[in-house]
Amino acid sequence: MASPAVQRFAVRALLSLPAPVLRLMAGGGVVYRGGRTLDPRLQFLAAQARKAPPMQSLSVEEARRSEANAIAQVSGDPEPGVRWEDLTVPGAVGDIPARAYRPEVQDPSAPLMVWAHMGGGVIGSIGTTHAFCTLLARIARCAVLSVDYRLSPEHRFPAGLEDVLAAYRFGRDNAGRFGAPEGHAAIGGDSMGGNFAAIVCQELRKAGEPQPALQLLVYPCTDVASQSASMQTYGDAFPLSRPMMDWFMGHYLGPGDDPADPRLSPLRARSLKGLAPAVVATAGFDPLVDQGEAYAKKLRDAGVPVAYRCYDGLAHAFTAFTGAVPAADVACREIAGLVREGFEGRIA
Repeated sequence: MASPAVQRFAVRALLSLPAPVLRLMAGGGVVYRGGRTLDPRLQFLAAQARKAPPMQSLSVEEARRSEANAIAQVSGDPEPGVRWEDLTVPGAVGDIPARAYRPEVQDPSAPLMVWAHMGGGVIGSIGTTHAFCTLLARIARCAVLSVDYRLSPEHRFPAGLEDVLAAYRFGRDNAGRFGAPEGHAAIGGDSMGGNFAAIVCQELRKAGEPQPALQLLVYPCTDVASQSASMQTYGDAFPLSRPMMDWFMGHYLGPGDDPADPRLSPLRARSLKGLAPAVVATAGFDPLVDQGEAYAKKLRDAGVPVAYRCYDGLAHAFTAFTGAVPAADVACREIAGLVREGFEGRIA
């Protein structure tokens, strides 16, 4: 088997071919669904993925190894001018691993961004969104604290959520350690990490604590019980499908857990009034696109400042595709720019 570096080079070389060639290699034609056209590089990657066993047929350990290998092939390079260190922070029941990022040009007024990675609560690590965190740190000019929360099925709901909440409180209360203003932090995440970030804001409101400076929700899961149109239209999408979501939730939820519980499905909270200003980004070819958009709308209707973007030609997990899909890199840079605007109070 080729080394990871050789595999990475080969994938990037293939994806640099012209769009018509990639579509031909993927089986021909243009993938057009729900009024959206899939990026040809993602079309090619989807065709390749169909040749491998689906994630839901794997064991948890096999799925974790598969995810790490896939990320290594398509993720971008770390941004220049950003340094990082591995450390531990307090989780809900003990210390958990984390990674702190500091840009060379850091705005001393920018809050610390506490970040939770994607992975359905079952797979993923601080390595999953490593490149994105460097990008976010450099463009938003803020420190980022990426949290390696506990995963299911070893630690089912609400373990991961409680770790992220504990890590947020630590980051907020120790922000000066990372060059940010004391007592000021933002919360963010993608996919299940976005779910955690949204719920953290709601949990802080319940506890009577100040809201984060900003919430960054990237293709978030906001309704575990959703039956929206996009769950059907993009139910067989790449890299997240409806069967894969069912596999994740089968490991994440316990037998007595209610998918409609707002601590699982923050969209189902009765009110979103008073929550932190939000940047919400979704991917067009994603079963979760409707629920991400719905959460942005519900926030706005509650009087919360929101910047919402849908990247129609992209698919779920695009923060990890910046080295292979130029449109994903562009989207991530725009999102980081919106975070910067949010820190400056320029989200209406």
